[in-house]
Amino acid sequence: MEDGEIVALYWERDDKAIFESDAKYGHNCRMIAHNILHNQEDTEECVNDTWLGAWHAMPPHRPEKLKFFLGRITRNLSFNKVKSKTAAKRDNGELPAVLDELYDCIPSPNTVEGEIEVRELERQINRFLNSLPERSCNVFVRRYWYVETIAEISERYDMTSSNIKVILFRTRSKLKDYLEKEGINL
Repeated sequence: MEDGEIVALYWERDDKAIFESDAKYGHNCRMIAHNILHNQEDTEECVNDTWLGAWHAMPPHRPEKLKFFLGRITRNLSFNKVKSKTAAKRDNGELPAVLDELYDCIPSPNTVEGEIEVRELERQINRFLNSLPERSCNVFVRRYWYVETIAEISERYDMTSSNIKVILFRTRSKLKDYLEKEGINL
């Protein structure tokens, strides 16, 4: 089923929307949640909550790219679950490392101005990613969207961990420079 048809099911409040979303994007959402949570039960809970989140978001939202819309909901729910589980203790997973790596090149949205600029930031990051060579873009997205470990990315692309780290470092530096040139306050 095409994305537009699935979105139309949400707008019509048809329960089939959830079934179709899971059939088409369930694997992708589970991969995102599992890479963040590393727990099957929490992963399934977040994916189920993703369908509920999509149900409540549509209408009024009519996403053009359903995969990314659902992926964002899954990521946010997964990050929130990590925050709630680690409020009393420090997490030893990939999430803190990933967030620390991006800290210097992505501004914080925790201000009123930041909230307003989030959409512009998203647009600029997408433009930046589209300008990258395919391999660099893929490595960057695997690390910072799918929250894969360096070892997983190395294995996926048959590269050394050192090479992956260099690509990520250079790409983060380029992203920081790009955003500064575009007037994004860091």
